[in-house]
Amino acid sequence: MNKINVFAASAAAVTLLSAPAFAGGMTPVITEPVATPVPVVAVPTSANWTGGYAGLSLGYGDASTSAGLVNNADDLTYGVFAGYMQDLGSLVLGGEVEFSGSDIADGTTGVGIESETQLKVKAGYDAGSWLPYLTAGWSNLSTDGAVNATDTGYVYGAGLDYQMTDSVRVGAEVLNHQYDDFNGSGVDQEMTTIGLRAAYTF
Repeated sequence: MNKINVFAASAAAVTLLSAPAFAGGMTPVITEPVATPVPVVAVPTSANWTGGYAGLSLGYGDASTSAGLVNNADDLTYGVFAGYMQDLGSLVLGGEVEFSGSDIADGTTGVGIESETQLKVKAGYDAGSWLPYLTAGWSNLSTDGAVNATDTGYVYGAGLDYQMTDSVRVGAEVLNHQYDDFNGSGVDQEMTTIGLRAAYTF
């Protein structure tokens, strides 16, 4: 009988001692969920094409007319240019002046293309760091060799610029040059040029 009483008393004591734990004597540990970091995706920013620029060009010219002063002759072209463009969002408008020289000369007629001055307008599409554009304008051509003459004509073509940094851009441009009845000679002078360009913007 004594053993039964001792067991009962022990059970009661255990019950009383454990009761505070359920009454808040021990705070249960709550594990908070760990937030998974969301990867940040860099959004490409559009280049700002507004501003002035100046640079150098190096290319190739082909005077392939069959009845001009310079016929079927091709060689290097090189020049300097400067301009200004205004970024209107998707549309970029601007103007440019370029002065170029060349090594193009016709060994048969003895006439060479000495230099050319161009005044062009440009209209392009703002594709971020890329700018495809169309261009056209007035030009003045000077020849040397057997015929030293100067006359005006027009140019038109297309180009593509790439903005490498905030201050440096590179590109390429293809132009067709037309001079009707060059210097009253009764012949039309035509030329196609392609040039690589590098410019500093400011």
